[in-house]
Amino acid sequence: MKKSITQSALKATKLSAFLLFGSIAASQLTGCFTVGQEFAAHRVTEIKIGQTKRQDISELFGTPWRTGIEDGRPTWTYGIYKYALFGGNDSQDLLIRFDPQGVVRSYTFNSTRK
Repeated sequence: MKKSITQSALKATKLSAFLLFGSIAASQLTGCFTVGQEFAAHRVTEIKIGQTKRQDISELFGTPWRTGIEDGRPTWTYGIYKYALFGGNDSQDLLIRFDPQGVVRSYTFNSTRK
């Protein structure tokens, strides 16, 4: 008798955990999520290759979302990526490459916004 009650309780606990996990997963799938941070994308045209300095970029766009190294040179990334299971995705990103003196060597800007 004790065994059957314990087994029933175990099955009920497993079923409850499964339903709880399934409910949480379903609610997450219907929503959306955002990665990154907004930045002043309308100011990208103010970047001048060979002239704009790291300090200027900081003043235009603030603190970069990510920093890194490409071919041994510093890079800064600004980006906002909004994803939705239903509906459109929205993203903008700006990758800036600096020379050893901290001057913009090149940059790439991409956007899905219209």
